[in-house]
Amino acid sequence: MLTTKALRYWETLRWLRPEQFYGRVWFRLYRPKPDTTQQPPIRSRSGSWQPPAKRRQSLIKASGFRFLNQEAELSEIGWTASGMSRLWQYNLHYFDDLNAEDSTVRHPWQADIIADWIARNSPGESPGWEPYPTSLRIVNWIKWALSGAEIPPRFEASLAVQARWLSRRLEMHLLGNHLFANAKALVFAGLWFAGDEADLWRRTGFKILSRETSEQFLKDGGHFERSTMYHALALEDVLDLINISRTFKHTLEPGQQALLSKWEAIAPQMVQFLEAVSHPDGEIAFFNDAAFDVAPSGDELRSYASRLGVTAYPVSDTWLGDSGYARLKNGDAVVLCDVAPIGPDYLPGHAHADTLSFEFSLFGTRLFVNSGTSVYEPGAERLRQRGTSAHNTVTIDGRNSSDVWSSFRVGSRARVIGGAVSVNGGILMAEGAHNGYRSLPGRPVHYRRWELAPQSLRVSDRVSSDRHDAEARFYLHPDVAVKSHGDSEGELKLANGRKAIWRTEGGAVRTEPTTWHPEFGLSEPNTCLVLPLENGRCELELSWN
Repeated sequence: MLTTKALRYWETLRWLRPEQFYGRVWFRLYRPKPDTTQQPPIRSRSGSWQPPAKRRQSLIKASGFRFLNQEAELSEIGWTASGMSRLWQYNLHYFDDLNAEDSTVRHPWQADIIADWIARNSPGESPGWEPYPTSLRIVNWIKWALSGAEIPPRFEASLAVQARWLSRRLEMHLLGNHLFANAKALVFAGLWFAGDEADLWRRTGFKILSRETSEQFLKDGGHFERSTMYHALALEDVLDLINISRTFKHTLEPGQQALLSKWEAIAPQMVQFLEAVSHPDGEIAFFNDAAFDVAPSGDELRSYASRLGVTAYPVSDTWLGDSGYARLKNGDAVVLCDVAPIGPDYLPGHAHADTLSFEFSLFGTRLFVNSGTSVYEPGAERLRQRGTSAHNTVTIDGRNSSDVWSSFRVGSRARVIGGAVSVNGGILMAEGAHNGYRSLPGRPVHYRRWELAPQSLRVSDRVSSDRHDAEARFYLHPDVAVKSHGDSEGELKLANGRKAIWRTEGGAVRTEPTTWHPEFGLSEPNTCLVLPLENGRCELELSWN
């Protein structure tokens, strides 16, 4: 019999594609030499570049940075940023501030920082020359130059060295959003520069993107990793690719022109999907790895799409069957339901054990929220935030519905059964089940139904075996105050003063203090309602005027 550890590794590894195995070996063993020969000439434009989506300012003074809600001075930590998290180090090398809010007023600082980076980061050094930060930096530098910035000396020579290096360090072993970012950067470099070498970068990038576009974008417009945050990042990628391809459209070959047309057709669906998985406040719900201020805001992405002539139909009630998400809107209430697989089997790194979780807004304000994501570093907090008990769903015997482990690993995973949306007499319903607890005695299945009427929401849970301790958890937004009137009813007060009444059927409700993580590096205190299942069942009902 396999040991628990061996079984975990089997369930983790058996879904991987062959290139993820041999690609990892190749990536570790192959070390190309940097090519510092003369850079290719700059290509002339045939179209106009549109201002891209903007992020929050991260260069806060001449050499001071703020990432992940943590500030540091470059003169003190250097470009290796030892002592900071890996994600913070990566952010330092992205150069997102070049295209951030009010970027033009910081052009002198930015030019100095670019010059310092070139002088102090020898080709191939970690972490700045790892493929993912290199990809984002190439794109950000070129977007900055296309926006009219006065570029510093050695800028173009460094860009060419980075593109050559990246072309030999593609993350074929990771696939997904990393490989997409690599290919996007090669397209940017291959269009910015001219000549045979640049044409090779461009063709390589387009070839990868042609395959990955078909793989990564589902028919309902969602990104296949099922993270709302990574969907927003993928939307930005597609809009950027439309923008750069139109700017140098005279360069595109017929197959590349066809891929541009495909992006132009996909982009409206992606905008509509973003709308569908966003709250009335315009920002994303937290499903799988998700937080604010990593991707541009919803408003920024919508404005960027509009500048490119990308429009989408308004969203109301939606069943996103290919992705597995549901949006129910009735009167003043919006429910966002996760009836989705955790992600592609070969790439579940950004998955949480959040199957059949949901978020809920009332009167335009968030009321129920999943706990969010504040860390990527391995450790207890990363595991907790990925775990089932950090989400608005049911836990059985304190277990996770999918075996999330390490920082980005998943062993056995929940499989969704029978997800659907329907309407019955003015009541919108979503339902589904999953078998993520099938390793437990009795192989219990969790069934959930949401019923949204004009002035009420009912969430009904059932577990097929009552031999276990099961609990439904409902996390309140930090601005929501809870008051209990006994064990089975109480009041919720929103920040705008509006109220909702809650009632339950099941065991006695208890409240727990916990934390919400709307951004990386940020924790806010909030409250969780915990409702035990009795005889395998429980029900929570909210009502409001």
